[in-house]
Amino acid sequence: MPEFNYIASARRTIEMERDAVHSLLERLDQHFNAACAALMACTGRVVVTGMGKSGHIGKKIAATLASTGTPAFFVHPGEASHGDMGMITRQDVVIALSNSGNTAEVVTLLPLLKRLGIPLISITGNPESIMARAALANLHTGVEQEACPLNLAPTSSTTTALVMGDALAIALLEARGFSAEDFAFSHPGGTLGRRLLLLVDDIMHSGESMPLVTPDTSLRDALLEMTRKGLGLTGITDEQGLLAGIFTDGDLRRTLDQSIDIRTAGIAEVMTRKCKTVQQGILAAEAIKVMEDGKISGLFVVDAQHRPVGALNMHDLLRAGVV
Repeated sequence: MPEFNYIASARRTIEMERDAVHSLLERLDQHFNAACAALMACTGRVVVTGMGKSGHIGKKIAATLASTGTPAFFVHPGEASHGDMGMITRQDVVIALSNSGNTAEVVTLLPLLKRLGIPLISITGNPESIMARAALANLHTGVEQEACPLNLAPTSSTTTALVMGDALAIALLEARGFSAEDFAFSHPGGTLGRRLLLLVDDIMHSGESMPLVTPDTSLRDALLEMTRKGLGLTGITDEQGLLAGIFTDGDLRRTLDQSIDIRTAGIAEVMTRKCKTVQQGILAAEAIKVMEDGKISGLFVVDAQHRPVGALNMHDLLRAGVV
């Protein structure tokens, strides 16, 4: 048998789905505006439902809405007929997906939604279907042919439904003025969430973990303090407890280049007096910028009076997932 051309098959699938998605541009009309208006006016939550592959797409749409400022969740239509209908309230809006628009499990819910006065938005491939006619807005996502050569497996039709769901979510996001900070609160465990929510206070070394010495400390003893605390630096505080300077691994290398005797030198002779610091309560991401701009790998966190309250280095930020 001749070797099958996998790449040619993949190209055909991608091209067909690309063309199907492109056709959605011509279908954005008053129905899309009406759907967005209903979702913006919703005082409850958006309930997404669908069977089979449409259900899988519906779950993703619900997740996208929820993470971009529109509270949403997915309800299986079969389960809704057996008790889960109680999850839907009069304040909600329902988005129902079905390529045919006549899926029995979803159609069964229509009289109940009408009775409760719950707005219905349908995403279907048939604008003349039962669901489309019952909806206040029908988003037409039908395709001439599935990418499946048998025209059976939902492929192009599920892609267009997914893209239409994304279009809804992003239109609502922009209309609400949803910000990166808002997104971070929905994704506290993600990289963006850590960058926008994590404060230096959350990761700095404070109390006994903070390396500090006084100006009359010998360089030798200051190095021992650095070794004990393991941050590659130590702060030097004056009689009022204010940060007078800093000494780092880099300062030690420069000190050795100057042929200074580390056994007899005092820390006050070799410390860096005008050192970079950050205020407590700032974002960890801001501390990264201070380090990058100053080409340093560690710094002290100070309070309003310039007293050291913590210390951190780049390794702390890496472990916290901020970098």
